[in-house]
Order: sequence, then C-alpha cells, then structure tokens
Amino acid sequence: MSRKLKKRLIRIIITGTLFIPVFIVDKVIDLSSVFNSDLGWLFPLFIYLTIYLIISYDILIKAAKNIAHGRVFDENFLMIVATIGAFAIKEFPEAVAVMLFYQVGEFFQDLAVGKSRKEISSLMDIKAEVANVIKSDGSTEEVEVELVELDTLIKVLPGDKIPLDGIIVKGSSSLDTKALTGESIPREITVGEEVVSGAINLDSPLEIKVTKTYENSTVNKILELVENSTNAKSSQEKFITKFAKWYTPVVVISAILVALIGSLVTKDYMTWISRSLNFLVVSCPCAIVISVPLSFFISIGRAAKLGILIKGSTYLENFNKARTFAFDKTGTLTKGNFVVTNIYPSDKKDEILEAAYIVERDSNHPIALSIKNAYKGEIKEEYEIKNIPGKGMSAQNKNNRILVGNMALLKENSINLEEIDEVGTIVYVAKNGNYLGAIVIKDEVKEESKELISYLSKEKISTIMLTGDNERVASEVASSLALTSYRHSLLPQDKVGEIDKIIKSNKNGELLVYIGDGINDAPSLARSDIGIAMGALGSDAAIEASNIVLMNDNLTSVIKAKKIAKKTMNIVTQNIVFALAVKLTILILSVFGIASIWLAVFGDVGVALLCILNALRSGKIK
Repeated sequence: MSRKLKKRLIRIIITGTLFIPVFIVDKVIDLSSVFNSDLGWLFPLFIYLTIYLIISYDILIKAAKNIAHGRVFDENFLMIVATIGAFAIKEFPEAVAVMLFYQVGEFFQDLAVGKSRKEISSLMDIKAEVANVIKSDGSTEEVEVELVELDTLIKVLPGDKIPLDGIIVKGSSSLDTKALTGESIPREITVGEEVVSGAINLDSPLEIKVTKTYENSTVNKILELVENSTNAKSSQEKFITKFAKWYTPVVVISAILVALIGSLVTKDYMTWISRSLNFLVVSCPCAIVISVPLSFFISIGRAAKLGILIKGSTYLENFNKARTFAFDKTGTLTKGNFVVTNIYPSDKKDEILEAAYIVERDSNHPIALSIKNAYKGEIKEEYEIKNIPGKGMSAQNKNNRILVGNMALLKENSINLEEIDEVGTIVYVAKNGNYLGAIVIKDEVKEESKELISYLSKEKISTIMLTGDNERVASEVASSLALTSYRHSLLPQDKVGEIDKIIKSNKNGELLVYIGDGINDAPSLARSDIGIAMGALGSDAAIEASNIVLMNDNLTSVIKAKKIAKKTMNIVTQNIVFALAVKLTILILSVFGIASIWLAVFGDVGVALLCILNALRSGKIK
C-alpha cells in the first residue's frame, strides 16, 4: 500500500473513531440541548464540522483548485455542495457521513487501481538498466543499455536479465521468458542462437553479440506498447468521458430546479432543499467513471502477464465483437517445419532414406532438414554433391550416383518411376539409374490449431484460411481442422484483397480478425479490423503492424484473449446498467421524499464500491 493510501486510511479510521461515538451520544441526549440557549446548535455544529474538516480537507482543496482552473463540475464539487448544504439545513451527522463514505469509496478505488498498476509494474520490470560490456582485455564494464552500440560483446551472468537482443557467441544456459511469453518452462539456448532482451539467464554465464540497440530492442518495444495501451480508448470509455462532461452540470441544474420548484409550490423550503441535496449525492457519476476504465486497465494488465499484449481498450472491445477469423497457414495453423509422413514402397524405407540423406546431409533447406531428422544412421562415404536448379540434387562417388528431386529430374535421366498421388511435397529417389522410391513430406498441423478452431466453431465464429499453397494442400489442412472455408494460391497482395472482400461482406458491425506470423503478413495484419501477430518474440514487424501481439507461438493464447475480452465487456455492461438503474431509482425516490440521505449515500458510495469490486474480476479467466 502506498504512503498516500496509508494516510487516507488513517484519516478514515480517525474520523470513524470520532464520528461513531459522537453520533450515538447525539442521538441519545441531543447535543444541541447541552447548552440551554437558542444558539445551542452551534455546539454540535462545531464538533461535526471539526470531524468533517479532518476527512474532507483534501476534497475542499481539490474543488477549489478545479474551480480556479475553470473545471467547476466534477465529483468533488458535487460532494462539497451536498455536504455544505446539509450543514446549512442542520443535518450535521448526514454531512459528515456523506464525506466519510465518499472517502471510503475513494480509498477502495485507489486500492484497486494500485493493485492493477502493481501488476503492470511487474511486467515493466523486464528492463535491465546496464549491460556488462566486454572490453578488449577481457574485463567487463557496466554501461547504460541506451549507450551500447551494435556488435558490442556483452556478458550476462546467471540471475541477470538479458539487457539487449543478440546472438550467443559463447556459453549455454536456460532462459526464463515468463515475463515475455507467459510460459513457465525455461528455454534451453546455446551458441549461435538468438536471444531477446527481458529474458532472465538462469544457469551459466553467456557472452552475447548485440544485434539491436536498446531503442529497437524487444524489451523497449514491449514497454512502449504497454505504456501506450491506455491511449486507444474504447467506445464505452469515450462515451463515459462525454457523459461525465455533461452529466454533472445537468445534475446540478436539476437539483436547483427540484429545490426551487418544490419550495415555490409547497412553501416547505427545508424539505425540498434536503431532497435536492439527496439528488446531488446520489447523482455523483463515480461508479461509472471509475469502474469502466478500471475494468479495461485490469484486463490489459492481466493479459500482458499471460504474454498477450493488447494495444488499447478499443481493441479489447472490438475483439469481443469479432465474428470472423482469418488465418495464415504456414507458421500459424501449421508448424512451418516439414516432416516425413510416408515412404513408398515401405519395404525399402531404410534404403530410400539412406540414399536421400547422402544427398541432403549438408543442406539446410526445410525439405533436407526433414529427411535428416528422419534418418537415424551414419554415412562415412564421401560424395560429390551437385545442385540441379529447379529439379533437385545429385551425389556421386566412384561407386554410386544418387538422384533426389522431382519427377522432372528422374525423367530427364531416363528413369522410369511410379508417380505418387498424395498431398504434400513428393521427393523421388533413384540410385545408379534405378528407381528406388519416393518420400512424402508435409507441414505438420499444430495441435493447438485444432483446439482454437474447435473453440471458435462452438462460439459460432467463421474461420477462413488464406494461403499461398496449392488447392490440394489447402483443402487437406482446411478439412483436418474443420475450417469454415479457405482461399489458396494467394500472393501477399492477394491476401489483402481477400481481406477487403471479407470485411465488405460482414454485416451488422461484425469485425474481422487476421492472425499471422507478423513478418510476411504485415500488410494483412494492418488491413484487418484486428490484427493478431503470433510468435512475435523479437519481431518488430509484428509489434508495429498488429493490434494484439502474442509473445509466444501458441494459438491457445487467442482463446485466452477472447475470453478476457468477453468477460471484460460483460463486466463493463453490468456496471453501467447497474449504476444507472440504481441511481435513477434513488433519484426518483428522492424527488418524492421517499429516499433519505443515507440511501443517497448508498446510491453513490455503495454502488461505486460494488462496481469497483465487480471490475476487479476483469481479466480473470479459468
């Protein structure tokens, strides 16, 4: 708890300790009768006014400053007018009670906001202030991260945060990336691998070559995104801002009219002034003005702790409205890494794999990597490897000549083959002029893709895949995932065109979400209503082009984000409807003299507290 909150709590306790016994004594013996005089009311006035000033001096100062700056109509002004009016009609206990309960409400509001800011602050703690720069003599020097230049060698000790993005040149260790991705399992890294700023080195010292200055580093991009997330306000927040601007002066004028008209008609001035004071107390817009932004603030903070960075409450609101999801295929719905799925004929499996491995063992092409991963043996013979552009590769030594590639390669060498009719990349293999067989290689569908599509289908949300692959590959992936539809053979500019068509076809304000890997899908992310970049750890293109950034490579984060958005908007709606309904009811009761000032206090402070407590549930999902 902050020092400011502690001071306010102490004032509330002191005020309550003084007010309750005074109030009880006043009700038992009537403090105005202690001195037998027409001015006996001055005694309770002095006591209650002293207690009132203890609890309200800061509100009086705020109201005076706002009035001096031309900002007259706010909740401070309403509270001051209502309580001073109560003193004027000798309702001393009510005046103190209104201010005491108002301060209790403000305390819980600040406590809730402070808790949410603490959650955000824990995320903001990912920045390292200095880097240990390795000098030419091998010693290290602490340098502010903002001053470290590209290609500088830095040393990161166990327990330290990685200060800047770079490549490991010495050492192996485990990294804690929970603050970045929300994943609790450490990531194993070694020489040659890229690391990003903000991760924590767990095990062994690392030497890293800096590849990005602090300005362009992952940690700085994340911090900027989180800090600016409150700038993009939702339509509800914009409405509340306008609502509060006009609501308070209208309420004050209405209260004056209630007092004037009622007094002129009935000649009972004290009764109608009391009713107008009730009107002022209950009409304070705190419940709505506080709880709506608080709900969004809490949800954005909690999403960030799960590795889901939402650029503003407007995107959280729009994400809840989205009824169409479009996906990139490779790297999004699929793993983007190819695997061997079939070998024909199966009885020659080992011989076919061995021959293919000989040709592909020195290549880093994705197809070659899948073959190398599938073959578990060792080859000691030396071969001369030759690339045949557009067709495949060959390997030759004094004993053997192996061909690995497409149909055209084998036909060009007059080798009869058995054509394989199966979806995927088909690699044909021949040895010494004889056809050996074929290897089928496919991109694997992610398990979490099935989970996400299943969830969206249950929510009656359309799912569309946009891919550059041919119709057969696209059809198989779409069928295995039970997608609503798909578009195939698309260039990047074609994807943007398809997104335009989908947006135009959507009705009733329905919005389109596009999910891509954040690098080659930047145009599509930018064009969609809500762009979600996944697996964007360290990707500048993702953070710049998208509205929501998933810092890990797991599509289940989309489910979490959708649930957070839905729950947040439900809570916002609940608070607005509840607060307005209660206040309107008590306002009407006040005009007819049914509601007392104590009920008015509940209509203000009680409703505000309930709305704040409800807002604290935002972002909490199973």
